[in-house]
Amino acid sequence: MASSSMSSRGSCGSWTAKENKAFERALAVYDKDTPDRWHNVARAVGGKTAAEVKSYYELLEKDVEHIESGQVPIPNYRNTGGSSNGSMSDEQKRMKNLKLY
Repeated sequence: MASSSMSSRGSCGSWTAKENKAFERALAVYDKDTPDRWHNVARAVGGKTAAEVKSYYELLEKDVEHIESGQVPIPNYRNTGGSSNGSMSDEQKRMKNLKLY
């Protein structure tokens, strides 16, 4: 799923899980050197134009840049009492030890 920048812009409309999966598969088939890449991707996704799939890709690229640059914080997951003995899971310990700021 795309980050909040996708929903705040709204220019790409909504994408279903099925469309997202088709988009991912099409990107694996039609790389950056493929002639008419965005037309091919749009055809594979169905119901989207070449401009829409290209715009969607560009927004996802920006999201990745924000994540990699640390502009998107890692969520602070708290123990919600799922463990009967009150101890943290290994994953929760790893997340707690991550300090990005």
